Amino acid sequence: MRNFNSYFRKILNTKISYGNYSIVKPGKVSAQKTIPPHIPKPPYYESGTPTPPLLQAEIKDNEQICKLRASCKLAANILRECGNNIREGQTTDEVDTFVHDLIISNGAYPSPLNYKHYPKSVCTSVNNVACHGIPDDRPLQNGDIINVDITVFLNGYHGDCSKTFLIGDVDDPGRALVEATETCLHEGIKSCKPGENFWAIGTAIHKKARYLNFSVISSFIGHGIGTYFHGPPDILHFRNRYPGIMKPGMSFTIEPVLSQGSDELIILDDNWTAVTADDSRTAQFEHTVLITHDGVEILTIPD
Repeated sequence: MRNFNSYFRKILNTKISYGNYSIVKPGKVSAQKTIPPHIPKPPYYESGTPTPPLLQAEIKDNEQICKLRASCKLAANILRECGNNIREGQTTDEVDTFVHDLIISNGAYPSPLNYKHYPKSVCTSVNNVACHGIPDDRPLQNGDIINVDITVFLNGYHGDCSKTFLIGDVDDPGRALVEATETCLHEGIKSCKPGENFWAIGTAIHKKARYLNFSVISSFIGHGIGTYFHGPPDILHFRNRYPGIMKPGMSFTIEPVLSQGSDELIILDDNWTAVTADDSRTAQFEHTVLITHDGVEILTIPD
């Protein structure tokens, strides 16, 4: 019996290898950037406290949709430019500066900045960082995967999207994770149409992720968006029974996070950075979508 127990303790204590990559730990964070006076700012700009959320999902009229569409287009274009610029040796703080300057030059506000006291203009989540990574002085390394999450506040409306980028020669397991996550995002989008249950999105994503042998991290959800950064409905990316149905004029994000291993997370002392408990890599993709009379429109497609 002693040998039997020893054998299973050895199995439990053996660290699973998820591929060839560096475990990310927080680095030095530079000072919070300032916003020029002429840039229109969201209500939480100074206080860090957003206004109370809506009580139910908003149905937008044509004027509201037009403004939302413009903010989403800008976010998508900036994300594309970030992808064209991102490279090995660049620090995530430099990524933040690049994105911040682009947003400001387009007359918009970087929505994450001081939202609930978040200190930067963008989230950069590398390898085992699942979400809300704070840009710092760590240089990107060959083989990293990095999610860049961009939200802009333009003409009173937020536009939100993210993508996971490959840095240099990413190993096959990392590439498979990134490809699977983008596939799961589009599976969720395909389920959207007027009259459909919100929970259909999570069912579609969960089913595809399991088929591809990845875990869905349930802690992070999509959300309604408009003049508010986050609001109803909640979009769960796993099997659920969240109430409500999709109606034309509703807008929300779909943003699954997939893991190579466990879905368990640890929140670091900065109260933002979420890392996987088993150091496995994660990837995330995000679009803002609009329910139309005919189906669904992806708003965060670049020009």
